[in-house]
Amino acid sequence: MHESVKKELAAIVGPERATSRPEDLVAYSLDPHIEEHRPDLVLFAVTTEEVSAIMKVAFREEIPVTPRGSGTNLAGEVVPIMGGIVLALSRMDRILEIDPRNRIARVQPGVINYRFQQEVAKHGLMYAPHPSSWKVATIGGNVGTNSGGPRTLKYGVTRDYLLGLTAVLANGDVLKTGGKAIKNVTGYDLTRLICGSEGTLAVVTEITVRLIPKPKASRTIMANFPLLEDSSDAVAAIIGAGIVPSGLELMDKVVISAVEADARLGLPTDVEAILLVEVDGDPEGLDLQVRTIERILMENHSSRVLVSRTPEEADKLWTARRNAVSVMARLRPNTSLEDATVPVSNLTEMIRKTVEIGRKNNVQIGVLAHAGDGNLHPLVLFDQRDKDEVRRVEAATEEIFREALALGGTLSGEHGIGRAKARFLPMELDEVAMEVTKCIKKSVDPKGILNPGKFV
Repeated sequence: MHESVKKELAAIVGPERATSRPEDLVAYSLDPHIEEHRPDLVLFAVTTEEVSAIMKVAFREEIPVTPRGSGTNLAGEVVPIMGGIVLALSRMDRILEIDPRNRIARVQPGVINYRFQQEVAKHGLMYAPHPSSWKVATIGGNVGTNSGGPRTLKYGVTRDYLLGLTAVLANGDVLKTGGKAIKNVTGYDLTRLICGSEGTLAVVTEITVRLIPKPKASRTIMANFPLLEDSSDAVAAIIGAGIVPSGLELMDKVVISAVEADARLGLPTDVEAILLVEVDGDPEGLDLQVRTIERILMENHSSRVLVSRTPEEADKLWTARRNAVSVMARLRPNTSLEDATVPVSNLTEMIRKTVEIGRKNNVQIGVLAHAGDGNLHPLVLFDQRDKDEVRRVEAATEEIFREALALGGTLSGEHGIGRAKARFLPMELDEVAMEVTKCIKKSVDPKGILNPGKFV
């Protein structure tokens, strides 16, 4: 990038919000994915007008632009593959409006999910999308990848709560979609098209979401299962009984053993699975749900069932699940948290296949799962300095995705495609779907400058 263009771009945001210092470029060259590419310039925008001005220059000069929030995404979505500009939106962090009467809110993309949850809770409301990284992940990043999380089974994903967006296109034009109305079927649903597009179609600068009443109470249940199949049968039986948990999480033996060795929480290391079940709603109805779930768990051969009686006890039961990724990540230099989803009825088979694939390729894999919706998270541990191990990890990863697709599943339930899974996309999308995807991209970004080098 020519120095004169750098100066022109820096002038848009001011020198204090533009940097090309080597140490800053390194910090914005990567995310949890293993690839690393340095940008030429990092710009911190705070208004839609600034984003528009930046995109107009980038479009004129054909400079790649990679929008970025907190960088907690897991598939390489914000790695600036082609260099150019990293457009950091973390300082666009204002909650613009909370409207309890209409149960809607407007926020800028840099608002942290956890902070937003705390603010709407003051009004007796809840923003349901709740990714595991919620304490650092931004709402804009959640929109970019259509984040889900433990609450997905009952409440759905980010896309289900979007009412409207303000977004800047590649040429700098400002696009407004949707609005405050709960029902809106005017024209194409551009709001939902942009959600999950991973910054390849537009730069989101304002988000309107719907809110729901905050549940009055919740209870958490932990169940140990000597056999993995029994835990899966229990999941199916709970859902079959007409109960829709707000959380239904599974940890396999590898993850359980690692967490217990690290944290000494008293977890059994001789079982194949642990289920965490959370239900929420009116207090008077929870006791009946809990008793029904306890009965189902025992009928499906759980060796032990623990039920929280207080929020503090529930928090203690969730500690193991919250610690799982960080504990596993400390075992080896590198961790790849994969993301494949299968029909719930095929979850046990998918977990078994994943374990077999790990053994076959001599790769260490532990499994977490949002069991209620079939979303599997294989934790693949390795050392990227070992080229042979990297080759085996790549082979194992491809096999995992092929098995998921063979079982009627998908490449991603919530992490997105990004850079990490771009090469696998044709395994799921046929030629017609791929061509339509490319046509949509070309129509709004004809020069291909928005987040290039990713899935499209």
